[in-house]
Amino acid sequence: MLAFGCAPARPTIDGVAGAPPSPAAPWIVPPSARTPAPTAAPPISPAASVAFDKDSAATGAVRLLELPDIVDLALHNSPATRESWEAARAAADAYGSSRGALFPTVDASVNLLRASSSSPANTGGAIFNGNPSDTLGGGSGNGVITGGITRSVFTPALSLSYLVFDLGGRSGTIQTAKSRAIAANLAHNAAVSDAVLQVESTLFGFLAARAMRDAQILAVQEAQTDTASSVERFRVGVATLEEVLQTRTALAQARFQLATLEGSVLATRANLALAMGLQANARFDVPNVVPADSVAGVAASVDTLVNRAITGRPELAQARAEADALAAQIRVARAAGYPSLTVNSTVNSVESFRGNTGGVPLNRNFSLLLGVQIPIFSGFSTQYDVRSAREQYEAGLAHVRTVRQQISVQVFVSYAALQTAKERVHAANEELESALQSSDVAVGRYREGVGTVVDVVLARRALATGRSDVIQAAWEWRTALAQLAHDVGALDQRGRARIPLGPAMPAGARR
Repeated sequence: MLAFGCAPARPTIDGVAGAPPSPAAPWIVPPSARTPAPTAAPPISPAASVAFDKDSAATGAVRLLELPDIVDLALHNSPATRESWEAARAAADAYGSSRGALFPTVDASVNLLRASSSSPANTGGAIFNGNPSDTLGGGSGNGVITGGITRSVFTPALSLSYLVFDLGGRSGTIQTAKSRAIAANLAHNAAVSDAVLQVESTLFGFLAARAMRDAQILAVQEAQTDTASSVERFRVGVATLEEVLQTRTALAQARFQLATLEGSVLATRANLALAMGLQANARFDVPNVVPADSVAGVAASVDTLVNRAITGRPELAQARAEADALAAQIRVARAAGYPSLTVNSTVNSVESFRGNTGGVPLNRNFSLLLGVQIPIFSGFSTQYDVRSAREQYEAGLAHVRTVRQQISVQVFVSYAALQTAKERVHAANEELESALQSSDVAVGRYREGVGTVVDVVLARRALATGRSDVIQAAWEWRTALAQLAHDVGALDQRGRARIPLGPAMPAGARR
């Protein structure tokens, strides 16, 4: 009972905490659980989570959220990180429980026996069922109860048992629990990284939709200017009705596209609220960010990034830890067929109390038992268990190789996607520059009376497409950068991609 009242501290694993401190924080990986680096790579130190008032959504005030605030909210409210955190804590406690086999087991018991007895004054008739008139012989015996004795026996006992050695079974069980705790903590780190990528990608989608909406507002304003100009020219007799109808059609199309983008902004905003664990109608806002200012190429080669991913990705370290747990299970299975040595000790005391007299010790005992258990035959179960453990370990090693290959493919694909996104930004900026010049020329020629309204409408449409392409390309680059940082294992808990970038490219024309 006393043991249950004492809550032991969660055990440490190789000098670090046995579980993450919170659902929003990653586990600090000890050196023993880290994947050896194939090449030298800078360490990745996770940033501390940013404190944020999570109840602000209920105050009615519109909160301006920066990227670190959004990521922090998502980590605290994500059910995936909560699940992985609790699983890691449970695995750490299971590891602590397995280490209990290193200590002796002590049990205490207390027995209290109270008994009473009585005897007849004569033997003329045996008393049956406590009634003097009921005799076994059926006669009229006159037996009378003359008195009785009440006795209480108090027996406290203390026992101790300890497994001295078992040729690897106990150590294998502890190592299995330790490796599984490491794997659970690394799975939590992977869940944190996945949550950061998910909310960051959702944020970039919302910002892109809002920027495209704003660009379309500008396109509507330009279409309104063109329509007003054509109406005025028609009023003074220098334009035809067809020109007025064409500009009005272009204006209606621009408004139609604006309405579509307004709905897209609302949908992506709701998805962002969901990613942060808030209600869809939560009152928050995100400041405008110009993504193209930071567009740059990756300074590191793809080989360097692959090697860094092998070092930093928690999924690969998790697979290795799971393989270590399976290797320890081989030792456990083998130990079942080996002898084991145990020690058992018992101390008890028997005291008797008669009536109102004092206690009279009757006996005190002490025993020490040294036992050896030698398995002889178990129906070949031990051999099958060992074989099964070996095969599971080989499967675990194969899984490690599979994860390693998957990581290399993910990094390579993400690296190519980022390079493609950078080229798309270059092309979109050139497209926008040409569209701006074409629009200026078409509008100028139309105002001077040497151009047609068709040229203006086509130039305005190309300009709107150019603005949209620049916005999409820029945010696609930001999303590709976050994906590459995630695949490399360099996306920190504030949403920052800690990978080397080259010099930023010019922002390009914006209007």
